[in-house]
Amino acid sequence: QDRRDGLRPEEGGDLHGALVKAVAGFPFRSKFHTVEGVKLAYVDQGRGEPVVLLHGNPTWGYLYRKFIPPLARTNRVIVPDHMGFGRSDKPLDPSRYRLARHITNLESLLLKLDVQSATLAMQDWGGPIGLGFAVRHPHRVKRLIIMNTWAWVIPAGTRIHPLLEQFRQPGVGEALIQGLNLFVEGFLPAGIHKKERVTAALMRAYRAPFPDWNSRVGVLAFPRDIVVGDDHPSAPAMHEIAQKLPSLKVPVLLIWAMKDPAFPKAMIGLWQKLYPHAQLHTLEQAGHFLQEDEPERIVELMREFLKR
Repeated sequence: QDRRDGLRPEEGGDLHGALVKAVAGFPFRSKFHTVEGVKLAYVDQGRGEPVVLLHGNPTWGYLYRKFIPPLARTNRVIVPDHMGFGRSDKPLDPSRYRLARHITNLESLLLKLDVQSATLAMQDWGGPIGLGFAVRHPHRVKRLIIMNTWAWVIPAGTRIHPLLEQFRQPGVGEALIQGLNLFVEGFLPAGIHKKERVTAALMRAYRAPFPDWNSRVGVLAFPRDIVVGDDHPSAPAMHEIAQKLPSLKVPVLLIWAMKDPAFPKAMIGLWQKLYPHAQLHTLEQAGHFLQEDEPERIVELMREFLKR
């Protein structure tokens, strides 16, 4: 698979970096910032007020490849790869992948870049990570774009998506994600509603950062860090975010994919209760990875929102 995905032997010993570098359709050069010994990759394009595009699991900056050029015409566009994803380092210790650490990583990066008047665009795990930064630094955030995400503790006993439940089981999760790469091979294409968009090139791009067992530690860590119940290790971090969300007095754009198997449309009401002033746009023919289903429409909505 490595050879078919375009890795050349002369690219050296950094297998993960070489695989991701070889991805077609993502021509953007990554820059790097080191936090506590972990090298984090990010794309930084354009000038003007910053727009920070935050991905979830198991994606990376490639998810926003169709967003960067149009948005960079008027804004500075920053697209980080979370630790364990894309071109960023992938530590082997699962305990390093808690929500609080991801927030600290993003905080370190955005403070280094001196991000001010930022628009945060967030989907999936990008939501709690980005909002974790926002509630710590509200004076640096000008707008929020919320797409199929959450940022609160799920009540104990709540059933989440059946596949996510399997990933959370000891031994089973390791076999399915680290062994079979099932989050990429199964959950990802299932979360794209328009199946014609699930091309061989797209799958190669999403496989590229995860060529082997050790590279998939972060992918497994995310479903296990979903906070169900107050006794979860990441419950304090998630509670802190949820408690401070009402203090974010900024314009909000809520874009919701209606075919998402993981985040039901009922969650729209929770966000509207939190932000009654939010502008809501629903995408009837988009799944969990709405950036793949409807990139052109989402970019259009974002550009209109940024002009207001």
